[in-house]
Amino acid sequence: MLDSLHPLVLVIAAILIGLAGLVWSADRFVAGAASLAKSFGVAPLIIGLTIVSFGTSAPEIMVAISASLKGTGALGVGNAIGSNIANIGLVLGVTTLVAAIPVQNHILRHEIPVLLGVTLVSGYFLLDATLTFTEGLILAGCLVPAILYLVKVKQRELSVTEIAEEEEIQEMPRSRAILWFVIGLSLLMVSSELLVWGSKSAAEMAGVSPLIIGLTVVAVGTSLPELAASMMSAVRGHHDIALGNIVGSNMFNLMAVMSVPGIIATTAMEPQVFSRDYLAMLGLTVLLALLVAKTLWLNRTTGNAKLGAVTGIILLCSYVAYYALLFTTP
Repeated sequence: MLDSLHPLVLVIAAILIGLAGLVWSADRFVAGAASLAKSFGVAPLIIGLTIVSFGTSAPEIMVAISASLKGTGALGVGNAIGSNIANIGLVLGVTTLVAAIPVQNHILRHEIPVLLGVTLVSGYFLLDATLTFTEGLILAGCLVPAILYLVKVKQRELSVTEIAEEEEIQEMPRSRAILWFVIGLSLLMVSSELLVWGSKSAAEMAGVSPLIIGLTVVAVGTSLPELAASMMSAVRGHHDIALGNIVGSNMFNLMAVMSVPGIIATTAMEPQVFSRDYLAMLGLTVLLALLVAKTLWLNRTTGNAKLGAVTGIILLCSYVAYYALLFTTP
């Protein structure tokens, strides 16, 4: 009996240690890279839209690379889709229950349209439940124009003070920043290898596909940095940046994470990846856009638009409904 438990205990330990390592190392990697960039005179807005946004998706990116190199690219795709679903349904849902989140017009006018556009493109590629090299390359290629567009509109619409408030960057000596950058990146690679091994083994033991593990265990685990950041922002009264962080993270998940499995090797998945998982992600993204638009419209005269507890309940119920669908699908 004890001998039969050993493999399971080992797999669970690998998943938990891998997730914990990814969360911690991603935070150190971002802090080091952002502080290093700032010491070289890079503008906070550029750092926020590149290094910080990339950093919050770093766990997903490393998992996608590791999984694809091991022939389980479906785990990486599931991770990207599942993380986007978790970010909106779980992270944003829980955060709005802790504190009302202010909504700014530029989110609806600029960030959300970019997210919807990339979501539709990725959906077209997933119609045949296959992601090819060309499709992955197109998704990754969307990164540069999307970042350039957002930099341009934010520079035009936000003041220097507002930009500084949106992009809080920790300052540290350059040598320390380099140290944390190297440590963070190294542990990201080690942790992702451990997590992918544990997840692949768990899928084999449970008799389910790597896609399902990516959509559930790995997706929730790699969304922990966003949940932690949003919760801490809400507790400290800086919850006004939570919505922008979620939208930005979801953009990066589709362009920088989902693209990886296709670029490394053509990735085939079960048909439900479009009819169940992608449509759930699209539905939650559209729901978020509608809730933001409704909130801004109802508060257009006061200028005090906030996503509150009702929004949180709607998002959390949608998230639970998706899991119910996931586990009742044959």
